[in-house]
Amino acid sequence: MDDLKEAWMALESHWKITPKEDRITGDASYGFMRWTLAPLFRMILRVKIRGISNVPKSGPTILAANHLSHVDPLVVILASRRRTHYLAKDGHFRNFALRSFMRATGQIETNRESGGAEALSSAAVVLHANRALGIFPEGTRSKKTEAPFLLPGKTGIARLAASYPSIPVVPIGLTGTRDFMTPNKHKLPRLWKKVGISYGKPITWWEWLEKRTNVNDLQALAHKEDYEVKSALAGMYREFTDEFMDRIKGQGAP
Repeated sequence: MDDLKEAWMALESHWKITPKEDRITGDASYGFMRWTLAPLFRMILRVKIRGISNVPKSGPTILAANHLSHVDPLVVILASRRRTHYLAKDGHFRNFALRSFMRATGQIETNRESGGAEALSSAAVVLHANRALGIFPEGTRSKKTEAPFLLPGKTGIARLAASYPSIPVVPIGLTGTRDFMTPNKHKLPRLWKKVGISYGKPITWWEWLEKRTNVNDLQALAHKEDYEVKSALAGMYREFTDEFMDRIKGQGAP
C-alpha cells in the first residue's frame, strides 16, 4: 500500500485541488442551532435513521446523498449530527433573510457560471478545515417524475476523493423527501410524511485505488504525456463515481 500511495502522490500535480482562500462562517450560530433547534426538528420530523454509526464523529468527511427535494440538505444536516457544510448557488444569497440563514449555518456561496473547478476549490475549503462536506453527486436535484429517480453522478465527487485520498466518503440514501416537500408544488413541508435516511459504509480513495489499479500502472502513468495522464485519470474518476452511485442506490435511493 505504501508503494501505491507513493505512486499516486507522484501524480499530485495532475489531481490536486487547491482550496480557495475563503473563510467558513457561522460557527457560533451554527453550534447554537445544532444543540437547540436540531433536536426539536428531529422530534417533529418523522425521520427514520439507519447506519448513523457509519458517519465519523469528527474529522474531514464527505457525506454524499441522492437529491430529490429542496429539504435534502436540511435532512442530512439534522440526521448526521455533524456540522455539515454545503455549496449553495449564489441565488440563495440574494434575499437578506435567506442569505443570513445560509451564512449562519456555514453554507458556502458558489457561482455555477464560474465552472466546476471553482466549485471544487470551494468544497476543498471545507475538507481542508477538517469539516464535514455535504454534496449531491448528481449535481442537481432529480426532476424525473417516475422511479428510478437517481441520475448518473458527476465526477466531482471522485476528484474530491482523489485529492483527499484519506478522507472517508459516506454514501447516503434519502427516501420520502420528495413527498415531504415536492418542488414547485408544496410551499410548506408535509410533516406527516415519513422520511428515511440510510448511511452506508464509507470508502476512501486509497481503499478504492488499491482494488482498481496497481503500482506499476501508476508509475508508468507518471512518465506519460499530460493529455494521456488526464485521460487516464478521467477514466478512473468515472469508474469511482459510477461505483459510488451504486452504493447510494444500495442504501435505498429510489
